[in-house]
Amino acid sequence: MSNQQPRSPKESPSRGIVDRARHAGREITARPGVALVEAGSGSARSGAVGTAPPTRGIEAPREIAETIALVDRAFAFVDLCGFTHFMATNGEHAAIDTLTRFRALTRDIAVRRGVLVAKWLGDGAMIVGVEVGPTLATAVELIGRYDGSTLALRGGFAHGQALIMDGDDYIGRPTNLASRLCQAAHPEELLAVGYPAASLPTWIRVLGIRSVTLPGLGRIRGAQRLGLVPDLELPDLSNHNLPS
Repeated sequence: MSNQQPRSPKESPSRGIVDRARHAGREITARPGVALVEAGSGSARSGAVGTAPPTRGIEAPREIAETIALVDRAFAFVDLCGFTHFMATNGEHAAIDTLTRFRALTRDIAVRRGVLVAKWLGDGAMIVGVEVGPTLATAVELIGRYDGSTLALRGGFAHGQALIMDGDDYIGRPTNLASRLCQAAHPEELLAVGYPAASLPTWIRVLGIRSVTLPGLGRIRGAQRLGLVPDLELPDLSNHNLPS
């Protein structure tokens, strides 16, 4: 038997860790021992703290034959505001140039933070991660970095359990919630639900709260507007190969 004493709440590196998040009335509990966001570090990091190696996905064939397991994932949807009007006004070549720049920046930040651009959605993207912190940080930095002089970005974020379909698609409430929040967001706004300010990295803050009505999900009175802290200096990304 291990002599290690259980960690008390005061010893946890963050109630800076998202222990519980409420998503439109549904409570989602983070896995014990997994740091989602380390407060005070200035960046979002994730990693197991004294946990056993994961076993999901390596079970014997008999154990998975009769069930499809839900997976824990974080989802961010982002899209360019007013893209259809922009293309009608400026033409297809300008639209393609704008999309190229948006996609290059999205890939760059996603790679640096270890999350996946799971799908391009025309003038938007679906970003997926296995942990909340890096996925949320990707969405916030992307919206904050994007040059809105032509078009602005907006986004929605949620996490929870979902089914994987056909190896690269996700079905479940957190996916729908993130997508609907993106549709309800204003330019340069990232909407989420249930992430206490103390759980966020020091460079991300809650900019405000507003009510939104989401198709199929109803009224949410506490949608958070997440963004960069004021006057945060964003350094140039090295080897950032955006088209000139």
